[in-house]
Amino acid sequence: MKKTVLFILMTLGAYAREIGGQVPLVQMDLSASKGGDLLVSSQMIQNILHYQNWGGLFLNLQVHWFRLLFAIILIGVIVVFAIHYLIIGKKVFNENCPSVLVYPLFQRIIHWIAALSFVLIIPTGLIMMFGKYFGGGEFVRISRYIHSIGTVVFIIAFIPLFYIWVREMIISFKIDTKWVFILGGYLKKKHIKVPAGKFNFGQKTWFWMAILGGFVMIVSGAAMYFQDFNIPILYKLKLDQIDLLRIMAVVHNFVGMAILALFITHLYMSLFAIKGSLKSMLTGYKSVHELKYLNSSYYKKLLTKGFISEDKVEDD
Repeated sequence: MKKTVLFILMTLGAYAREIGGQVPLVQMDLSASKGGDLLVSSQMIQNILHYQNWGGLFLNLQVHWFRLLFAIILIGVIVVFAIHYLIIGKKVFNENCPSVLVYPLFQRIIHWIAALSFVLIIPTGLIMMFGKYFGGGEFVRISRYIHSIGTVVFIIAFIPLFYIWVREMIISFKIDTKWVFILGGYLKKKHIKVPAGKFNFGQKTWFWMAILGGFVMIVSGAAMYFQDFNIPILYKLKLDQIDLLRIMAVVHNFVGMAILALFITHLYMSLFAIKGSLKSMLTGYKSVHELKYLNSSYYKKLLTKGFISEDKVEDD
């Protein structure tokens, strides 16, 4: 009986092929929209044999390591700064001293646009990374949309952010090396004069990570977002699109880890480590007393140009 049923099915299948023509393995509406597309095309089956490149590495990282590493960085950095706050505490400077305009209005606006973008991007990125613990579904889907919106906001701030601060963010071997050796004076409760220009080495590091790392995140994120595209150079490099997407996902995650660590650091310094630092980014003014210790090189420059007077700077 089973043989009879099987024979009938095979016969009907043969007639269906003769009447309807070849039955495509891929639906017609999924055929390549551009020549050379590999992810969705009539060549999909043939290309599966080549999709093993980078597959092992990507799968291992995606399944076993990415979530673990993000969790370690998130929890580890927060714990380190919590300990620092409990032992060292925030630095307090004399706000009764004269103040100097350090951040003009346009710089503050661009800074806050960039800050908004990271506030949108980083939490939603973590939600997507740990999506299964949030139950997946609509919440994670909305987070993905917000993540994309945050990326657009960052792109808006990207060029002006680079333009207004790139000169002041150039690493100075003479000054910034000294800053690194004393870790900016943040391991001491007592005020010490820290060699730093308008921006210290920590701020410069965050700037370059935001600019260079941000650019990498935009490119890799765009590749994962649009997915199916035609790049002729891939064929010269003997890469299928799936290979590129796996590489982009790995790069996106590792750069994301570095950005997460430095973002938390920047957030801690802005909100907790120095009293009044957040206020300075709202008003643009900084106490001369603070500049004297945390930005001593910049302070000397202001003295030389006559913008401030030494006799008006009083310690607490």
